[in-house]
Amino acid sequence: MATRMIRLAALAIALAAPAAAQEATQAPGGVVRVLDKITGIVTDLDLAAGESGTVGHLSIVLDECRYPADNPSGDAYERLEVRYRSVETPVFQGWMIASAPALNAMDHPRYDVWALRCKTS
Repeated sequence: MATRMIRLAALAIALAAPAAAQEATQAPGGVVRVLDKITGIVTDLDLAAGESGTVGHLSIVLDECRYPADNPSGDAYERLEVRYRSVETPVFQGWMIASAPALNAMDHPRYDVWALRCKTS
């Protein structure tokens, strides 16, 4: 639990620091990568903001994607909600940062999910 609190504090600092240093722009969508650790299959989901995609037993909703206004290809900050099968409670809900995927990673025995980039057009 303490490790999770430290990671969340670090995430809050990471999200606040770019906002103070540079302006972020909201993108119309983003790309999320999913790895099925059992089969080894990697799938990229190209999602619009608010759209849901399915890979295996996961359902992933991209709430929003932000990127640095002065560097669209720089970094991506994606707010995701990930559900496993029809379980009520999400297995992940929060922000993922493309340049630091381990900062706020989804902890699941079968799947890895991480943010890749925002769609800028």
